[in-house]
Amino acid sequence: MPSPASPVYAHTVLKSIIEPIQAELSGERALDLVAAITRYHRIQASPGFRAAAEFAVRELERAGLEVELLSFPANHEAKFWSLPMFQEWEAEGARLWLVEPEERKLADYAESKLALIQRSGPAELEAELVLLEDGEELEEYEGLDLRKKAVLTKGDLQRVYDLAVERAGAEGIIFDGMREFPIRQRLDLLDARQYTSFWWSGKERKCFGFVLTPREGERLRRLFKEGKRLKIKAEVKSRFWDGQAEVVSALIPGEGKEEVLIVAHLCHPQPSANDNASGAAALLEAARALQALIAQERLSRPKRGLRFLLVPEMTGTIAYLATHEDAIPKMVAGLNLDMVGEDQDRCGSSLLIDRLPGATPGFIEPLVRRVREEFTHELKGFTNLGGYASFRYAEVPFSGGSDHYVLSDPTVGVPTVMLIQWPDRFYHTSLDTVDKVSPKMLALAANLAACSAYFVANAGEREALWLAQEVVVQAKAALLKLIQERLGAALAADDEREVRRLALRLAREGEYLADREAKALDSILRLAPLDLSDERSELSEFAGHELARARELIARETRVKLTKGAKREPEPEPWAERAGRLVPMRRYRGPLAQIQPYLRKLPWEDREAWHRLRKDFKDKPGILPTLALYWADGKRTLAEIIELVELESGEQAGEWLVRHFELLEKMGLIVLNRRQPAH
Repeated sequence: MPSPASPVYAHTVLKSIIEPIQAELSGERALDLVAAITRYHRIQASPGFRAAAEFAVRELERAGLEVELLSFPANHEAKFWSLPMFQEWEAEGARLWLVEPEERKLADYAESKLALIQRSGPAELEAELVLLEDGEELEEYEGLDLRKKAVLTKGDLQRVYDLAVERAGAEGIIFDGMREFPIRQRLDLLDARQYTSFWWSGKERKCFGFVLTPREGERLRRLFKEGKRLKIKAEVKSRFWDGQAEVVSALIPGEGKEEVLIVAHLCHPQPSANDNASGAAALLEAARALQALIAQERLSRPKRGLRFLLVPEMTGTIAYLATHEDAIPKMVAGLNLDMVGEDQDRCGSSLLIDRLPGATPGFIEPLVRRVREEFTHELKGFTNLGGYASFRYAEVPFSGGSDHYVLSDPTVGVPTVMLIQWPDRFYHTSLDTVDKVSPKMLALAANLAACSAYFVANAGEREALWLAQEVVVQAKAALLKLIQERLGAALAADDEREVRRLALRLAREGEYLADREAKALDSILRLAPLDLSDERSELSEFAGHELARARELIARETRVKLTKGAKREPEPEPWAERAGRLVPMRRYRGPLAQIQPYLRKLPWEDREAWHRLRKDFKDKPGILPTLALYWADGKRTLAEIIELVELESGEQAGEWLVRHFELLEKMGLIVLNRRQPAH
């Protein structure tokens, strides 16, 4: 066999894994699994989720895997790391009628499970309906008497609950909103209902709620504009109780105790085909195919086990990890399958690799990127040369919002890449149905996950050496791309101060990227005890040489004298002094999956401060506070964390992060140690 540094080796070793998996794995079989899963109403901690989990157990057992159906308490006393659990819930039926000024049925749980706001409390009443528009600001409620009434709103559900129900005494919420993003506006899906849910922390008054289509919502709004008085009749038969939440855990054993994870969330209301019956089905089919190939000795028994987890999104992953802490150090890497089956033409999606956060670099990201390239040459050019993909694909910075967000948290330390299709114009709506799912894309996602996971599970010294070369090659390419992007701006700057600022930014970003890639290289030592000193030196020397060359080019072309090793000037903003003295220390392992239970314990003025904070920075990426929390190791100052977040994301968010961390301290989630100012 050729040297691991040779491209021939990469082609040979990947081909020996990809070809048998691709031959065994079936997108049509995965599509049948999607259809089966969509028959269940899979709300976290509910009989419907349990039934879906039991279905998955039967499928995995039939495939020959070792399977467990794990149960965790679902009540308001249970807690896993920072996650307070919640009660089990189900609804037997729910209907909403308009009774004045005309009679018409507005929503029926029997016809669409998304017609009810999930976790609605029981209700049987007639009430006047009051229009709120958004209902997110206190000023909207001035002069309104909402006692014994319901409200119609498109606004944030939790905020409307706080103001309309908790403070103003409303009985329920009728929601006709629709999340908007570039390929979807509210009125694009006139007859869809958006997935909407209450999340109760235990002590608040549980109200009822229904979801209307935008078409029905607009009809009601027209009646309001005509000056009509609206009256509704609501019936909800639901119940809460101290119950259980399930996680499905299946294993293909390895020769040792280490494991590679493939995880997908099984929850969401019926049908929720792409989100996330598609991820669950791709996981089941990947598990079946790998087990069959190993049993038939078409693939060897791996050195490390392959662990498959089907979970309630994030909460199930946290519960599993919190009760298996001794196993976490043996988890080498992971892949998360979330919304992977989209028919790209119908949904408007691209298959994305959601990269690792900067605080948790690892070899799994460049490996998945490299494996994906093996699937992007199925079509040939006009002259039958070259190759390209028949599907859209891309890579995006770490976005959180799914189970990789838990595993990749540095306090957990299992670098986990997510495969996802986004955007999806039917996301979180009643139109997320099986006809929007593509067997081809299901097969592709399952193949990517199975091939990548098996490579890691079976990697020895030769595979690790090849992967080290791959990390170095990809790191060089990333650094050159960064330099190319930044050079143009620096050379086009029209004053010396801006040139110096951009040159300094390039130096800082380049050093940050080189350090991150060096840590990804070091993570390969999890696979084999290698001497990677040559690879480290190669990467370091390359980064130093290319950054110095870029600096010289900027100085020569702009005729601006650049001081070597210049530091960034301190921020003049009023928050900067506080940031330099505060050292955040996390009180819990894992990320903050549920903030509302902690927020509800604060005085109203602090809850208003949290709301204002979200409004003030609504145009900034919502992931920034999570990235900051990942960098909080109890040693870095908040000023250092803010700089790392900027280097990772390209976004400046100092004031936001200072205010955010100060509120987290009030919630008891972190401690802000104070350093004495230097004299």
